[in-house]
Formats: sequence, C-alpha cells, structure tokens
Amino acid sequence: MSIKRFLIRLHWLLSSQFGIDPQRFLRSLRGIPRFISDWWSFRKGQVSPLVWMPCLHDRYAEGGTTKSEYFWQDLLVARCIHAAAPSKHVDIGSRVDGFVAHVASFREIEVFDVRPVTTHIPGVAFTQADMMNAASIAPLIAGGGYCDSLSCLHALEHFGLGRYGDPIDPNGYKKGLSNMAKLLKPGGTLYLSTPIGQERVEFNANWVFDPRTIIATAQEWGLTLRGLTVVSPEKGPQEAAIDQPTLQVLAGQPYNLGIFTFTKAN
Repeated sequence: MSIKRFLIRLHWLLSSQFGIDPQRFLRSLRGIPRFISDWWSFRKGQVSPLVWMPCLHDRYAEGGTTKSEYFWQDLLVARCIHAAAPSKHVDIGSRVDGFVAHVASFREIEVFDVRPVTTHIPGVAFTQADMMNAASIAPLIAGGGYCDSLSCLHALEHFGLGRYGDPIDPNGYKKGLSNMAKLLKPGGTLYLSTPIGQERVEFNANWVFDPRTIIATAQEWGLTLRGLTVVSPEKGPQEAAIDQPTLQVLAGQPYNLGIFTFTKAN
C-alpha cells in the first residue's frame, strides 16, 4: 500500500469512526489568531451582549463540497431520472440526505432500506426491507416486475458485511443484484454505483469490485450495460468506453467510483 493510500485510509478511520479529523483540527488551529483579531475589532463597535461561539476552520474550506464522488453520483443520476421521467422510481439504500432528497424535489420516490427511516419526508415512501432476502420483495414482483426505474447508489458494496445490521453473507451483493433485477419491469433501467478497482473486501466497510464482476453478475439476470461513468478523485466524472481494454485498466487501478446504467431485457 502506498503512503498516500495509507494516509487517506487513516484519515477516514479517524474522522468517520472516531470523530477525529486531523485536517479540520489543523485548520482550526490556523484560525485562532484571526478569530481573536476579528473579535477584538468587532467588539469595539458592538453594544449588544457578545457571546463566543468560534467557527475556526470554515474560512479555509471551499464554499461547499463539490469534489466528493457522492456529490457527483447524486447529481448526475438525479438528472438522468428527471430526463427519463419514469412511471415509478424505486431506490435501494442510497443517501436520504443526498440522492433521495434530490429526486424527491421533483417527483415521488419509493425507498427500500435495511435500516428504518422514522422521519416523514414529503414525496418519499419508505419500506424497510433486506434486499438480500427474496422474500422481502416476493409480493411486489408477482406480476412480473414492480417499477420501470431503479437506483442503488453506493449501497450494493455493503451488502452482507454486517455494517448496517444486515446478515453476514459473502454472496450478499449477488443476491442483492438479482433481487433488484427482479424488481425491474422488462425494458426498465437500473442506475447502480459501486467502488471499482483492484477487487477486494475492505471488511466491514465495503467491497471494491472489478467492474467486470458487476457487469457479469448483472448479465446473469438479464441486465445489459448501456453506460458507465467513472468518478475519479483526480478527474471527477468521465464517461468510459465499454470495452475490454478500458475495463481491464479500471480493474487494475486502486479505486474509482463506477456509475453503471443497465437496461433489463424485454
């Protein structure tokens, strides 16, 4: 593992699991002298009560997070759904405070997740379901499919690893993808995003898939790939050619986000 990858992983572990963000800590230290100077200048002309509530690091951050792969997947897929205007769109496990909110701003959306959502959200219908368990969706697919549009963004890679209270199952992603295909009506579209690169399990956070693994698994269930967008930390989103040389290169890289667009055969 390179030093850069080690530091990125260490930062993720400290910030997301223990609430310690070294970068924010250093920015906050940098902000202390400016805070004291600004406070001193402001209080000279202020007669109302003045209470300290330091915000030390915001001055040195960008005006919003636009480099994140979550930002790009949520925006791009929501735009695809808006343009396609499907009759019924269902989401599996994507971020409620990101992608789901984007879609709910212009249409109804139904969400399935293994964890509960107790907040009532306008435009969002929620069902608690384990997508690795075919019995969860059996009543919905009795008529040959449930929806003509389906999304699962940055979620499939967690199936079967126990991170979100789901059962441990090394084949969890395969079961999940097969059940998603069953939910789709013939001719329907699946928008699926997962980490791609050198295939491995980073237990119990997520899988990183060889993109050919996802494509082959989807094909087993009648899903045909018709588009692949790759979001890289350096270049942002770019459309990728769907050919073996390109897929082989992606499979050899450490990490990217792949946004796959599949269509279910008629």
